[in-house]
Amino acid sequence: MRETPHGKEEPGRDLGRQSGRMYGRRSLLIGSGVLAVAAVGLIAVGLARQEPAPPQADRALPVSAPQPSGQNGGGDHSAHTGHTMTQAPLRGTILKASTPERITIPELNVDSALESLGLDAHRAMQTPRDPDKAGWFTPGPTPGELGPSVIAGHVTWNQAPGVFFKLGAMKKGQTINVTRQDGTTAVFTVERIARYPKDKFPTVEVYGNLDHAGLRLITCGGNYSTADHHYTDNVVVYASLTSTR
Repeated sequence: MRETPHGKEEPGRDLGRQSGRMYGRRSLLIGSGVLAVAAVGLIAVGLARQEPAPPQADRALPVSAPQPSGQNGGGDHSAHTGHTMTQAPLRGTILKASTPERITIPELNVDSALESLGLDAHRAMQTPRDPDKAGWFTPGPTPGELGPSVIAGHVTWNQAPGVFFKLGAMKKGQTINVTRQDGTTAVFTVERIARYPKDKFPTVEVYGNLDHAGLRLITCGGNYSTADHHYTDNVVVYASLTSTR
């Protein structure tokens, strides 16, 4: 989000510009399926002063993937709205669909109810309305289902830490708990954390087909620009379902 001249937030305007909005008419071929995907940029609101600096994950470059011939960006935009599919044998436990209600990350002292995030007018993922709450991207799988479930949150808001302020400090092996509407808690273990320039957002890595139940947590990172009121990078935490309770 961006601070307007009148001091009020203008939702969604920077989402596509900063990290690549939906890949319009670009179906990404992953395994045997064709998947239309979305990239997200969560823009923390800034004023004239520097935002508090969040912990920084290591910066990485996305892994490139071959694109179907004859297809490119532009035109109408579409999102992944079903379960990701794969021909490979499935890995680990796969849960039935159930709406997520809460996320807790013990190591970061995160305990948040979850908003529902859809698509904005620019076909980019919405951002949470409450900076103290994370949001689940509803067109994707629910946490615990086959495929990459996505939960996003703000890093800062009006010079105050947001719900995912410490996300860049996560470490491999730490756990993320997602409480679901069916009463189960899906426990995910972090596999890696990376930080990407917004114009090189790793769409395939984040939204591509999986052979297991995955989770991606996304927020902003890198340097904060007081001129443009946004961060330069996105932080992505990659995790996999390892147990339930």
